[in-house]
Amino acid sequence: MRNRGVQAGLLSALLFGAGTPIAKLLLGATNPWLLAGLLYLGSGVGLSLWQLARRAPRPHLARAEWAHLAGAVGFGGIAGPVLLMIGLNTLPASSASLLLNAEAVLTAVIAWVVFREPFDRRVGLGMLSIVAGAIVLTMQGGVSLGSPWPSLAIVGACLCWAIDNNLTRKVSLHDATWLAAIKGGVAGPVNLVLALVLGAMLPSPGNVAVAMAVGLLAYGVSLVLFIVAMRYVGTARAGAYYSVAPFFGALLAVAMGEPVTATLAAASLLMGIGVWLHVTERHEHSHTHQPTTHEHWHTHGDGHHNHEHDDPLPAGTRHSHPHAHAAVTHTHSHFPDAHHRHTHNRHSHR
Repeated sequence: MRNRGVQAGLLSALLFGAGTPIAKLLLGATNPWLLAGLLYLGSGVGLSLWQLARRAPRPHLARAEWAHLAGAVGFGGIAGPVLLMIGLNTLPASSASLLLNAEAVLTAVIAWVVFREPFDRRVGLGMLSIVAGAIVLTMQGGVSLGSPWPSLAIVGACLCWAIDNNLTRKVSLHDATWLAAIKGGVAGPVNLVLALVLGAMLPSPGNVAVAMAVGLLAYGVSLVLFIVAMRYVGTARAGAYYSVAPFFGALLAVAMGEPVTATLAAASLLMGIGVWLHVTERHEHSHTHQPTTHEHWHTHGDGHHNHEHDDPLPAGTRHSHPHAHAAVTHTHSHFPDAHHRHTHNRHSHR
């Protein structure tokens, strides 16, 4: 739990999960597609203003990284919401909530199979336990899937977001706030325009302001934290922590007057077991870092950043600049973070 990625992943889930009951209150007066646009827009505008206020420099992305970011925005910010709204148009909300759990599973499968992110039985069981808890929580009102096409559209949205997560991980060393602002700044206007073209009407100014404020926290700040989590623990593990979001949403619903149910207790137990399996993971083996040069925020003394500066820095100073990593082979406990994307021939988990 002392790992920054674990903390960021759970806090990201807390913000997104807490925003869900509030967003549901707005659905009575707002078209779902239009609401999605307002939520993304609130994220993009709010984070962009924060970037301007702190005069943050724009990160320098390589050509391949721009391609990864463009793919993440296209899949996650445009295609995903469109497919989601197609599915929600005829599918009951309870069924959609159940199918949306596929995002975490697909994120992990792509990370493990396509991008070769390491995992073991303990991590896999933890992932299954967390997703099982989310499924239990979303099935408490009953589920009726009906026609397969809307269901396939929801699963397609989950696949788009899973691809988005894995592509975003490729650029996760860069300023997370800037990355989230870009994604919200594109997805918000696109979804808003599509909803208006299809006949949706803007709600009252008060509801617009509330939706954008919820979007800033539940979509914007939550996404910033999710990117940080991917940077420190990898895509699959960050996705697993993010899957705890329905639990936090249910807790807020209880605080707003809904009763505590046996379903909530069972889901809490399953998710608790899954998170415990993840946070008690210990992955340690001799591994080799290949020489590389890149730029990101870092501090010295973490075992990977010990380069020299012309002007000495005080210990623990967080700074960003292009720097080189020499080849090194060593042994220590680690997650599949941005500096540990090596292959595994022989390894041990504890």
